[in-house]
Amino acid sequence: MRLALLFTILTPENKQLLSSAKKRGIELGRIQDSGMLMELTGGQKEFDGVLQRSSSYARTLYTSFYLEQLGTYVCNPYAVHRKCGDKFLASALLAKAGVPTPKTFGAFTPEQATVAAKKLGFPVVMKPVFGSWARLVHKLNDREALEAELESREEMGHAFQKVYYLQEHINKPGRDIRAFVIGDECVGAIYRHSTEKSGWITNTGRGGTASNCPVTRELSEIALKAAGVFGEGIYGVDMMESEDGLVVHEVNHTTEFRNSVEPTGADIPGKMIEYFASRAKK
Repeated sequence: MRLALLFTILTPENKQLLSSAKKRGIELGRIQDSGMLMELTGGQKEFDGVLQRSSSYARTLYTSFYLEQLGTYVCNPYAVHRKCGDKFLASALLAKAGVPTPKTFGAFTPEQATVAAKKLGFPVVMKPVFGSWARLVHKLNDREALEAELESREEMGHAFQKVYYLQEHINKPGRDIRAFVIGDECVGAIYRHSTEKSGWITNTGRGGTASNCPVTRELSEIALKAAGVFGEGIYGVDMMESEDGLVVHEVNHTTEFRNSVEPTGADIPGKMIEYFASRAKK
């Protein structure tokens, strides 16, 4: 069985995955997405299974789709990336499945985005429908801030920047939660704390800090239900502690874990490799 890791750059996570595979006697080929030349009208299957770790959402979609057409098992599959990576689609699917999630509106014009903000009440959170590391995620405290953000978005060239995604602001206690789901198990979770550097944002890539979060029955059940909306795979489920309990605001389809192994004590990369290899055999 021929297995490979597909990546953009060798991030700390990818290095841990390669090391974990080696420890288990699993040989992983290396595919750097920038070096791929995909013959769309032909092509030959080279690997039986590919662990998808591209840093680019566009490259993730196209490489996953292409490899699956060749008969390669891709983890996570194309359909997962397509739905998880679009916040508009993900919020609608989570709500339909009964997963507790913040109240969210989508709109195509500044006028309708303003109506959405009135319905939600300030402060509101505006996010791009595609994106990671909390880039262009803004908490808007009043109508003036909203108008400035909408004017900025209208001047952006990309059509998807004009798809307005507005979410209620959850008054979280200076932290949120990321739970790691691998297959049918929630293997661990961290609190992500905001800091002076990160501001109200808790993302560890933006200066937030991580500590262990106990995996309670409630947390595990919500994380597994949220992941199940998109199909079995490997996920980072992001939650916030609201006055009414835990709410899921995002499900990560290519989750980072570099700051999570130590506080959780969980062998996240090892469990990922074992899951990937077992699924590729089927």
